[in-house]
Parts: sequence; structure tokens; C-alpha cells
Amino acid sequence: MEYRQLGNSDISISALSFGGMSLDYQNPNAISLLHKAIDYGVNFFDTSDLYDQGQNEILLGNALKAHRHKVSIATKVGNKWRSDGSGWDWNPRKNYILTAVHKSLQRLQTDYIDLYQLHGGTIDDPIDEIIDAFETLKKQGEIRYYGISSIRPNVIREYVEKSNITSVMMQYSLLDRRPEEKCLSLLQKNNIGVLARGTVAKGLLAGKSAKEYLSHSVSQVEKSVECLKTVTGASKTLSQTAMQYVLKHHGVSSAVMGLRTENQVIDSLHNFPEKELSQQEYEILQNSNNAYLYEHHR
Repeated sequence: MEYRQLGNSDISISALSFGGMSLDYQNPNAISLLHKAIDYGVNFFDTSDLYDQGQNEILLGNALKAHRHKVSIATKVGNKWRSDGSGWDWNPRKNYILTAVHKSLQRLQTDYIDLYQLHGGTIDDPIDEIIDAFETLKKQGEIRYYGISSIRPNVIREYVEKSNITSVMMQYSLLDRRPEEKCLSLLQKNNIGVLARGTVAKGLLAGKSAKEYLSHSVSQVEKSVECLKTVTGASKTLSQTAMQYVLKHHGVSSAVMGLRTENQVIDSLHNFPEKELSQQEYEILQNSNNAYLYEHHR
């Protein structure tokens, strides 16, 4: 497994990391899947207090407590569940963040969170107040670093200019190349790591039948997949090549995988090629589709 520095932090994380959102906390094999990922060299695990009303954090806490010394844990805050469980509301206020972190620490069974992330956000949020909340938690030792999870260029720019964020989690794949316009270069220039999610585009880049995706038609998706197959060859899987594509950009610290079965863990992690795509292979994939731009929140 290759390891990369997470932005301006001193954390070295696996190029492939585990996104907990897809895990079913009621699955009796869920903990063994997390342990299998550790066996393959994964050392970065991401979750959120939103997922399954905190049950996902509890699952990761149970699975990782014996391995805490060798793994980094990331979680997110900002979406507050209603008391009746009917849904959630956006709450980025400082007092809520300072309260929510204690509940996450308890569920994760840890004294500190390696990376605490704002789970969304808009340009109309009280951004200075949010930054102050995260900086307070750093000073108190309850978090080591903080970042945001966002695909909105205007929000990302604001945090780059005003804060000491370590990372931005954003959707990025061969079928969603919108970050290539400006966001990736901006973040790399400022030594802010990118955590790429959605790298297999809902399974379309891992063997699922082609369908429309974002602005891509079925035929356009099929064309990209055929190019992916050409580059993949017989020595690796489609999903591995899809992840190699996003990791080719050195501003990307890790490709965050949403894994829910043992077959998916093996397909993604077994003998993952540490050698990056050649420039020729990379260009073949880039030429397989159009890199559309963000239409909103620019």
C-alpha cells in the first residue's frame, strides 16, 4: 500500500481509505470487513455522526479500538438529527459543534479525532464562527486537524483563504472531473489534501451496467468504461484503475472507498498496484470524456 501525507498535517494515510457510510451496522460481518482492510494496509477510516444516527461511529469505534495506535479516524459534523428521528437539519453553529464532538468521541471510543470535518456547508454559513469552533477543539486536544466535505468552489475558496483546513473531501472520478478545472490545483498549491469520494461513480467504473451519470449519456459512460478496460488489462480490476486515475493527481491524498462486502474489499485492495498510471494511460482515460464544469456555487 502506498501512503501519502494528508495535506499540511503530519498524518501519513493510505492511498486507499475506508469510507464507513456504506457499511450496515447490523451486518455481523461489518467489523471483519474493517479488519480485512487493515490487513491490506488501510490506515484511514472515515465516518460521520449523521450515518445511521451515530451507529456508524459506534461500529467503527468497536472495530478500531484495538488498532487505534496505527489508524487515523475521521468523522464529520453539522447535520443534527431531530429528536423524533424523522430527519436532520443543518446546524453549523459553534455551540453545536463543540457539543457534538463529545458525542462522537464517546461513540468512537477515543480521546481524540484525527480529522474533524464540516459535513457540507454553504457560503451563507457563519464561516468565521465555524473556523473558531474547530480551532478551539484543536487547542483543547479533542481533534488533531480539521477540514470540510464540499464540492462547492465558492465555499472551498472561502476556507482556503480564511482557515487552516488540512483537507477537503470531494466527489472526484473519471466520470466526474469537475474538480480538475480549478479546485485540485488550488488545494495542491495551498498544501491542502484532497480526499476523493465516489471514485467508482456508483459502481459504473467497477462493472455495473452503464446508465446516465451527471451530464454523461449512457453512450458516453460506455466509452469511458471501454477505455478503462483497455488500460486495466488482466493484472488488476476496473475499480483499481478507476482509483489509480484519481490518485494520478498528486494533490489527492487518498481515494475513499465505500465498501460493504468482502468481494468489494478484495476487488479494491488485493494486490493494489502501487505504480501509478503512465502518462499515456492517463491521457487515454482523460480523452474518453468531457471534463464538465461546476454549474452552481462557483
